[in-house]
Amino acid sequence: MDDPVVTSPVGVLAVLAGIASFFLYLERKTQWRLFHYLPPIVFVYALPVIFSNTGLIPTRCLLFDLLGDVLLPMFLLLMLLDVDVLSAVRIMGKGIFVMLFGTAGVILGAPIAYWLVKNRLGPDAWKAFGALAGSWIGGTANMTAVAKGIGASDAECGLAIIADNLVYLIWIPVLIGSKNFSRWFHRFARVDEQRIAALERASGDLLQDKGPFDVRHFLYLLFLGLFFPWLATQLAGRMPRAEPILTGQSWKILWVTTFGILLSLTSAKRIPGSHQVAVAMVYLYVAKMGASADLRELADKAAWFILGAYVWIAVHGVLCLIGARLFRVDVHSTAIASAANIGGIASAPIVAACHNEKLVPVSVLMALIGYAIGNYGALAAATLCYWVSGW
Repeated sequence: MDDPVVTSPVGVLAVLAGIASFFLYLERKTQWRLFHYLPPIVFVYALPVIFSNTGLIPTRCLLFDLLGDVLLPMFLLLMLLDVDVLSAVRIMGKGIFVMLFGTAGVILGAPIAYWLVKNRLGPDAWKAFGALAGSWIGGTANMTAVAKGIGASDAECGLAIIADNLVYLIWIPVLIGSKNFSRWFHRFARVDEQRIAALERASGDLLQDKGPFDVRHFLYLLFLGLFFPWLATQLAGRMPRAEPILTGQSWKILWVTTFGILLSLTSAKRIPGSHQVAVAMVYLYVAKMGASADLRELADKAAWFILGAYVWIAVHGVLCLIGARLFRVDVHSTAIASAANIGGIASAPIVAACHNEKLVPVSVLMALIGYAIGNYGALAAATLCYWVSGW
């Protein structure tokens, strides 16, 4: 292949930022229904894959290493500032247990699905399952963080992104449509109808406006996003290793996650713009992952990986039903709990709005809890898949 057309790190960064901003602009400007089924992040990943594999931009450059070392821990920490575990537990009550059952379904479903298809995939495909577990427990930020921690390639992350969105196309409509079976579901789960009314009353106005975003807020976030990942790096170097799961990078991600959760208990959670800045960084990082992926590797493994992902989501669904039955939780809370895992903060409010608009604030809180536990749970899933890879 000839030398890439764009070789300057600044030029490559401009291309990636341009792709991300273009599709976000296109979604907002056109309101196309296409983006309900294939969100912008799919295109933000796919277009750099095409650009790098056709020689427009390089597949490897120093810029990509810098983005991995600086950008990833920064956006992970900033996203966790919005987590309000205490409020979500207080409002959702037993619904939190259903979400945790769904999380258990993701963790346990990963090795089951991987065992079924592993002979059709490469020896390191367990890393792709670990990355997807991060997305399905938390979100894209968790997926990229866990992938970095366990050393997943960008092609393996690509498999996770493709499977994530193809399963999303089926699973989110199922969750939305589940409201039509509320009578059957509530008989199955033995739900007290008073629970739903109490849930609506307790929701109230949980989502608070942090106020306008100012220059000083950007500097606050920049300091937090640089200092605590640096501190996490120092601590990670002193932690025991258990390759290939608990590497130096894994410990760094776990420490950053812990710091983010602790900061969410302080006044730092009231800094405006933290979520928006973090999401912008996520899009840029996903574009970088696409630019580093090998298209041939994606094509060879995608079908079998996607098949495994559908088996996997079935295990998650069964565990959600078991949790709803055990704790007598309504269909609305159960659907939101699953969406908070599988779809994250982008999808949980959509599912909530279709079931009961008064539950939208709760759905956001539940999705944020997914961010908080996503890295821990995904590393557990990756560990199980790694053990299965040796069978």
